[in-house]
Amino acid sequence: MEETRPAEEPREEGTRRVEVEYYDPKPGDLVVGVVVSGNENKLDVSIGADMLGTMLTKEVLPLYKEEMPYLLCDVGEDKEEFRVRGKIGIVRDEEALSRKKLPGRPVVEVGTVLFSEVLGRTLSGRPLLSARRMFRRIAWHRVRQIMQLNEPIEVKIFEWNTGGLLTRIEGLRAFLPKAELMNRVNNFTDLKSNVGRRMHVLITRIDEATNDLIVSEKEAWDMMYLKEGTLLQGTVRKIFPYGAQVRIGETNRSGLLHISNITHSRVNSVSDVLKVGEEVKVLVIKSMFPDKIALSIADLESEPGLFLSNREKVFSEAEEVARKYRRRLPAISPAHQIDSPKETLPFDNEAMLYANWEWFKFEQVEEIDNNTEESL
Repeated sequence: MEETRPAEEPREEGTRRVEVEYYDPKPGDLVVGVVVSGNENKLDVSIGADMLGTMLTKEVLPLYKEEMPYLLCDVGEDKEEFRVRGKIGIVRDEEALSRKKLPGRPVVEVGTVLFSEVLGRTLSGRPLLSARRMFRRIAWHRVRQIMQLNEPIEVKIFEWNTGGLLTRIEGLRAFLPKAELMNRVNNFTDLKSNVGRRMHVLITRIDEATNDLIVSEKEAWDMMYLKEGTLLQGTVRKIFPYGAQVRIGETNRSGLLHISNITHSRVNSVSDVLKVGEEVKVLVIKSMFPDKIALSIADLESEPGLFLSNREKVFSEAEEVARKYRRRLPAISPAHQIDSPKETLPFDNEAMLYANWEWFKFEQVEEIDNNTEESL
């Protein structure tokens, strides 16, 4: 951001001439200011310019009528609900949310410090400000950081359409295509039944210019449950000469249980030891093909051939044997260092981020009741 060159204007103070420096706002500048007055429609904000800035009420918070049920948080009842990662909320104010008009009353108190973006100027020349625009920038930045981390996050589905499901991450609308759901969707009723459900998703695509934020439950599930050494419950779906296809849990994902991984003893025919519809416990093992899921029962045997003589014992010991298997796995090297984001977030370096930071200063003052507070 280019250094702001404040405008200067001479003023008379008594008989002494004083040079007053003003901040010169430009569209796109991020600024910090103080609410000095306002009403139910707009706020007057001092940002150090030669004229007070104007912020319309709709630009104070990113609230839409249809978003209110999602954003409102009852501290007493919804505390656990709002601990879900990726969700933001506001505290309910009965007076503010009532249908009664409050003429002349601003939406925030005089003296409130607001961080905002300069949109331009009004017809009268006053700087036009938006806190909403700035915090939307921050939300997109946070989403990019989450994608960089490449880790599943928990979200809650709040809406559906014919193409998939809708949720919010950092307050931004995110789309989960139905093809990226773990469970197969056969009709719109199946799709609608997911509303209100919590699930883990992975951010797969971001395009701030087109407001595209795409997530996948499948990829999050793969990352969480298809690690080598994970014990899974499955059902035999098909029998092949070389092995069996096993459906994992109640999902639409399947893996291959190769004939050599059924038991450490000799098997002449897969159909001799496994039947379609049979429930089994399987261990995820390293696959020769990155896009294929390889499964094993043999690695759950505490002794070679136990599955053929006592499969119930194999399954009852599966948890303990799987733990021993995981302990034998080579140590995973530390994750690569994630590059720091190129964009600066608020409070990282205020002097560089906010165009009027040099004008805006806090001072310590002593109140009458001897309580020390921060004020301008």
